[in-house]
Amino acid sequence: MLTPGIHRAYCEGVAQLASHAAVEVVGRGAEGGANQGQAGVFATSAEAFTSDRALQAEVFGAASVVVRCRDAAEVKAALEGLEGQLTIAVHADAADHEAVRPLLPVLERKAGRIVWNGFGTGVEVGHAMVHGGPWPATSDARWTSVGSLAIRRFLRPVSYQDVPDALLPAALRDGNPDGLPRRVDGAGPRA
Repeated sequence: MLTPGIHRAYCEGVAQLASHAAVEVVGRGAEGGANQGQAGVFATSAEAFTSDRALQAEVFGAASVVVRCRDAAEVKAALEGLEGQLTIAVHADAADHEAVRPLLPVLERKAGRIVWNGFGTGVEVGHAMVHGGPWPATSDARWTSVGSLAIRRFLRPVSYQDVPDALLPAALRDGNPDGLPRRVDGAGPRA
């Protein structure tokens, strides 16, 4: 882990899960060295998960909580209770599509990235990459912190109303290579 503080927070989060009365320790990985967290897999019931916010607290690192649901209604209730997430992974096959379909609108409201049959481990600078989500996963859900759209977090829109073309910044005057908004005053191809 990047810092001793992140490592300490991870160890505290895992210890809280392991000692919770409604949580089963499914498995633990090998103990790590300095700033290396010991992986943990935990399980709990949907009822416990939805009624105790402590079980929903993020443990940043290699820890997972499996929420055991009796039926689709419990799955939906557990998802509805989640706070904003950066990613949510769905593990399913073709036979599960109809069961997953009504959950997708819930997932869209809860996460900035829905991963199908994979794990949200890693990001890249690419047009399809978004790594942001609703609060508290991110402080401003309109922006992503990675991918080609991340630069927009640092931009401040400026409108050039009726400014002569010769005085416009080159990006507005000479085309639109970066996909920024165009003039809206009806003048020429920039409208």
